[in-house]
Amino acid sequence: MSAKIRCAILDDYQNVALSFADWSTLEDRIETHVFSEHIADEKALVAALSDAQIIVIMRERTPFTASLFSHLPKLKLLITSGMRNASIDMASAQAHGVTVCGTGSGGSAPVEITWALILGLARHLVAENNALRQNGPWQSTVGFGLSGKRLGLIGLGKIGQKIAVIAQAFGMHVVAWSQNLTAERAAAYGVDFAASKEALLATSDVVSIHLVLSERTRGLLDAADLALMKHSALLINTSRAAIVDQPALIAALEANKIGAAGLDVFDIEPLPANHPFRTLPNVLATPHLGYVADGNYRTYFTETVEDIEAWLAGKPVRVLS
Repeated sequence: MSAKIRCAILDDYQNVALSFADWSTLEDRIETHVFSEHIADEKALVAALSDAQIIVIMRERTPFTASLFSHLPKLKLLITSGMRNASIDMASAQAHGVTVCGTGSGGSAPVEITWALILGLARHLVAENNALRQNGPWQSTVGFGLSGKRLGLIGLGKIGQKIAVIAQAFGMHVVAWSQNLTAERAAAYGVDFAASKEALLATSDVVSIHLVLSERTRGLLDAADLALMKHSALLINTSRAAIVDQPALIAALEANKIGAAGLDVFDIEPLPANHPFRTLPNVLATPHLGYVADGNYRTYFTETVEDIEAWLAGKPVRVLS
């Protein structure tokens, strides 16, 4: 009997990868090892993965760089959740003969976490809940009502469109801007078109970012942009941290130049223990939970099993290029 193929599953923080899909069809051919703790050091990562022919990664938790590919000569199949992963060096994968496959992914969970952050900030839920649990003051804040307020969307793609519908149900006035957005396309979703990024920032009560990180969007909001925002405005980022200049955002929050920020994405993940976002009182931060929901996980790992089955049969599916 030939030795089983070693398969490593990385960054399964909740240790649920094997429970969200039926892996039994692979048991006779695959030896699966789950890593629930993040391994940041490349040498330690190489040591842990040196024998793996198949590696399963979750989003961009562990970047696969040219250096990492060069130290994993046995790797033949890399599977990522979702059909896009900017942290994989695709040219290096091809150069090393590694097939890269993806999985399906739903857009509802990121929409939900965006609204959780908006509502959590607007109604001071963390402060009020903490006070209640600690027998503190009964009501200590006045909520930031959303009805009649202006929501500025930076990006009106699939997620932005869903955000807009919910905002309208709350009675908010929605405007949108992006580098490619037109007035006609915005109108098709019942959204007003902002003539410029600056106009959107200066007039919005809540600004929410829904863009893909690219060379055009990296650093799209800098210190000058943040200075345009209302002092009471909320900034929500559930897309990618690098779209906003992070030192500028920290400075704006420390000086109370904007009302608050709701953040689900960070330059370094997991967030360092001493990072200001862990302690700033006007920040509501979640540990990149946008896509972490049962439906998505079921899709990710069920299709991961399918990807492995197809690759073993010599007919890989959902191949990324």
